[in-house]
Formats: sequence, C-alpha cells, structure tokens
Amino acid sequence: MRIDRPADAAFRPAVMPLRPPKVLVFDSGLGGLTVFAELRKARPDAHFVYAADDAGFPYGRLGESDLIARVDRVMDRLIAQHEPDIVVIACNTASTLVLPGLRARYRLPFVGTVPAIKPAAATSASKRISVLATAGTVKRDYTQALIASFAADCTVTLVGAPRLAGLAEDALTGQPVGDVDIAAEIAPAFVAEGGARTDVVVLACTHYPLLQAELERLAPWPVTWIDSAPAIARRAVQLLLEQGFAPHLGETGASPPAKAVFTGGAIVTDRLRAALAARGLPDIVVDAMPLAGSEPAIEVALAASRA
Repeated sequence: MRIDRPADAAFRPAVMPLRPPKVLVFDSGLGGLTVFAELRKARPDAHFVYAADDAGFPYGRLGESDLIARVDRVMDRLIAQHEPDIVVIACNTASTLVLPGLRARYRLPFVGTVPAIKPAAATSASKRISVLATAGTVKRDYTQALIASFAADCTVTLVGAPRLAGLAEDALTGQPVGDVDIAAEIAPAFVAEGGARTDVVVLACTHYPLLQAELERLAPWPVTWIDSAPAIARRAVQLLLEQGFAPHLGETGASPPAKAVFTGGAIVTDRLRAALAARGLPDIVVDAMPLAGSEPAIEVALAASRA
C-alpha cells in the first residue's frame, strides 16, 4: 500500500507561457527516477531534464555546509544551461538543507522532498512508525522537528540505512544485489515491543522505492510503505498551473524527448542506458562536475563512505 503526502514548496507567479513547461528533476543519483516517473505521468507534455549528481553520491554522510555548497554549485550550472520553469529536488537529504537558499536566489518555484512523518503518524494504528532514510536525513534537526510537530503520540524509530541507496543504484545498473543485504538494511525498521509493532514505514529517500518489490517481499511482516513521489508530482503540477501553464488535457501523442544529465558518468553502464531508455530517458549526457576546489571536505567524506 502506498500513501501520498503533500510536498513542500513555495512559488512566485509568472506571466502565462504559451509553450509546454520545462521541468528539472534533481537528485544525488538515480532515486529521483521514482519522482520523474510520476511527474511524466502527470505532465506528459512537459520537457524534462533529469539531473543526477553521481559525482557527489552519496549525499547522506556529508556535512551540512559541504552539502549545501555542492548542491548550490551544481544547481547554478544546471539552471544556467537548461533554463527550467520549475525545479524538483527529488532528494530528502538535500531538500532539508538547500531549499531556503535556492528559493532566495532564484525566481523559480522549487518543490522539495521531506520525510513523510505527518501522514505516517495519521495512518498508523499501532502508533509505532519507522523512518527509513539516509544517515544525513536521520540526523537533521528538520526531521526531529517533524516528529515533534506531527508524531508526538507515536513511537518513532529513525533508521539511517547506510547502504540501501547504493544497493538500489547497484540493482538499476546491473550489479548483483543480495536479499541478505537488503534485509539487513531494513531490519531495524521493524520493531515489536510491548504488544505493539511497526505498522508504517516511511521511505524517506527517493532511491528506496526502486526496491519496492524487494522491500515488500523481505519485510518481516506486512506494513504500509509511504512513498511521496505521487504527491510531489501533484504539487509540481499545481505550481505549473499557478505559473500560468495550461493544464494537460490528456491528448494522445508521443511525449517530448527527455534528457538525463550525469555529473560523473561512471555509473552509466549499458544496463543503465537500457533502463533509462525504458523510463523515457534515451538521451544521456555526462556534464562533468568533479568534486574539487572548494569541496575538499566532501572528497574526504566520500572516500571514507566508500571505503
């Protein structure tokens, strides 16, 4: 079962355009494909650019200032090159930090992704919920504030899964991924104490729904998995309407070509090219943005996380 949640975003109205919108979907890697799929279903007439900062992946173990600096640098270049009408930050880890700065600097609407704790608390019958996330999202003050505001009556287990996003990327790029590895990552999210057990798990990383079938199959017991992608797409569609873009009326016909941009390109295997083409992204570009210069701390953190 999937429950949607509202996605946070702000907007500034624009003059009514007479063309289809251009949408930039951004993530640290391949997780944002889950959001891209929902956006493309909602606005098949739009021109999409899917940007993966694979040179900076994973974001989850980066310090806050390093992460903000990295996303700002990459986003400046992407916006200058692709001139989107709206930007979707399809990454929980980045959204909890970078949105205020981006919204202050650009006259563009940004849609973010934050842990869906409010709907999880409302859905849970046992009042025991788990948030399956990256280490970065788990330790953010923003996450603690959401729990205090919306889940004060629940017992919340925060699980920083160190390898799950990487396993999702491995599966999509054709690398072998074992059930034992996935099961070990999700096991701490399943808690049974005092006669109650976890009945809702928030997928607080857009990578995780790439493994939805495996998560459901390997779960110790059935739970409600909350995936925010459909709600993020609805919010983006709403903001496009508020900008003056005409609604999509469901006309038949082929969708405009969509492009995938990678900042590193090392993960772009033949298997991934085929997977992206099947998802509507046949055009793949590597626009190298290595971790260097003002980001030495990121390089050290990434080397440690990959060791």
